[in-house]
Amino acid sequence: MKKLTAFIMLIALTGCSKLSMDNYQLLKTGMSYDEVTAIIGKPDSCEEALGTRSCVWGDEQKQIKAAFLAEKAMLFSHQGLK
Repeated sequence: MKKLTAFIMLIALTGCSKLSMDNYQLLKTGMSYDEVTAIIGKPDSCEEALGTRSCVWGDEQKQIKAAFLAEKAMLFSHQGLK
């Protein structure tokens, strides 16, 4: 019975989007890229130029953007999160 309960909880958590206001509020400036991806997953796209990396998770309706300088988060923004 414990295995079935654990499996159901795992399935429920897998279906949950990591793009939520709760997860956004966990993001802090100074975090590493790896720390950010541990919270909200792999980005959908990133661009790199002159030692900076700008990444986007999600789409135009629901997204999180992060800017990294020297592998540290400097700026976060969001759109459409609940």
